[in-house]
Amino acid sequence: MIKLLLKTTLFSLLLCSVALLSKAQIGNDYAQYDFGIGGTINKLYGDAETTKSTPAVNINFTYNFTPYVNYVAELQGGILEGGSEATKSGRYFRNVYKAVVFRGQLQAGELIHYDNSKFFNALKNFYGSAGLGYILNDIKSINRESTVVTGYVTPGEDDAHELFLPLRVGYEFKVFNQYDEPSFKVDIGAQYNYVFGDNTDGFKAGVSKDKYIQYGVTLKFALGGVTSYRKKISY
Repeated sequence: MIKLLLKTTLFSLLLCSVALLSKAQIGNDYAQYDFGIGGTINKLYGDAETTKSTPAVNINFTYNFTPYVNYVAELQGGILEGGSEATKSGRYFRNVYKAVVFRGQLQAGELIHYDNSKFFNALKNFYGSAGLGYILNDIKSINRESTVVTGYVTPGEDDAHELFLPLRVGYEFKVFNQYDEPSFKVDIGAQYNYVFGDNTDGFKAGVSKDKYIQYGVTLKFALGGVTSYRKKISY
């Protein structure tokens, strides 16, 4: 009888411990992988005299080392366009490009204590990001000869492939499921891309390299590989 009572007591304590442990983990769990789709508005600043806003789309895969330390692999496809034949240089281009980007991303939540503070809790999802990209240019339409200055022609390549440095800042809105896990995210960001070459617009002129800025929104969906973080993610 005593042995049975001891066994029952121990079993009850074990169940209570498991229940308390499970309860303690609610809010700490997150998926290690995300799949995302997004769109951006691009502006290229190169050798053309005027700029134009153009669209692009992307798909990406994210490995979440923690909820706030992320590694992103992304494929982009879109348009870069600018210039006008009516300008002095006559430079006009339309580039239907593809690009691949790898970025590391650090969110403020990794560095700050945000529990019991609405202010810091709101700040935790701001992030900075940097990495390396590779763009495949495909100039579909271009004008290199000025109609204003006779004989003025700008050289360049139509299909150059170039490395670039992506620098991004943004904010990731996290939507939590019934287990307080971030299952859906909305990423809003601005990205500055410094190209190491000078042919993204199809023109090679001057000493400055090409660069383009992207403003975009990405929707991310958790895929699985659930694990726990050292502190609660949701407050």
